[in-house]
Formats: sequence, C-alpha cells, structure tokens
Amino acid sequence: MDKITPCLWFDGQAEEAARFYTGIFANSHIGSVSRSNEAIPGGKPGQALVVTFQLEGRSFTGLNGGPQFKFSPAISLAVDVTTQDELDTLWDKLLAGGGSPSQCGWLTDRFGLSWQVVPKQLSELMSSGTGPKVVAMTKAMLKMSKLDIAQLRRAYDEG
Repeated sequence: MDKITPCLWFDGQAEEAARFYTGIFANSHIGSVSRSNEAIPGGKPGQALVVTFQLEGRSFTGLNGGPQFKFSPAISLAVDVTTQDELDTLWDKLLAGGGSPSQCGWLTDRFGLSWQVVPKQLSELMSSGTGPKVVAMTKAMLKMSKLDIAQLRRAYDEG
C-alpha cells in the first residue's frame, strides 16, 4: 500500500467510477468496498461508502461524500503514454459516457475528474531542445485538444 493515497470525493458514484477506471488501465483492480449503513448520516444503506482501488499499481480511495464538493482542474491525474495509438485509445476511453475534451491534452471524464494524457516525448523535447524549437512545439500544442505526437515532433523539427 502507498504511504500517500489520493482520496477522490464522489457524490454516490465512487464504485461506478472505480469500475470505470479499473476497466481502462492495465494492472488495475478494486481492492475493497465498504458499504454505508444506518449509522451514517444521509447515507443510503448498502451503497458504497469507501472504495479502494489501484490504477497501474497506484492506490486510490473513492469516497461517496455527497454533493458538497466537486472536482476541479486544479487537481488532475497525468498519464504518460508512448505511442499515438495508446494516447488515442486512452483518450477515447476516458471520454466515454459523457466526458469532455479540453486543451493541451487535458480532458474531464464523466465523473468530473480531470486527466492529462501526455506523450513522454513532449517532456523530453521540451527539456532538451533549443528555444525556437520548444516555442514552435508549444505553439502547436496550444492549438490542440488531444495531443498529436507527429504534429508536435514536426513543429519541433521545423522550429
């Protein structure tokens, strides 16, 4: 178990979200589900209260805490990918069922959680390139919703 585990606050969808996420990522599974009971104020007996799960080996907790708090892009989960096919597949799966794309590789899934789907090549190029190359690639990236590795590389090479 990780020493620090992110706890994601849901409004009744923690178990559904955990199943959704573990169905997308390899090396992922639901660990345990604690259910609400009559002692929990406002709880629905039998509904998942706390769900533990792992995504790619990292531990998470889903809490059905109610409608008081919502996700915001101030916290996001970043996923490194290596190929365009992996990026496209993950992007489509995370958007399934009502998610919405944003800018520069960001999206919000149907539960309101923000994700960054980012090719490893992006950080490699940004940290190793010269000013004009990085600027050209950054300008190209700012025009994208889902990132396109070939277009980013082309902009970098032409910069």
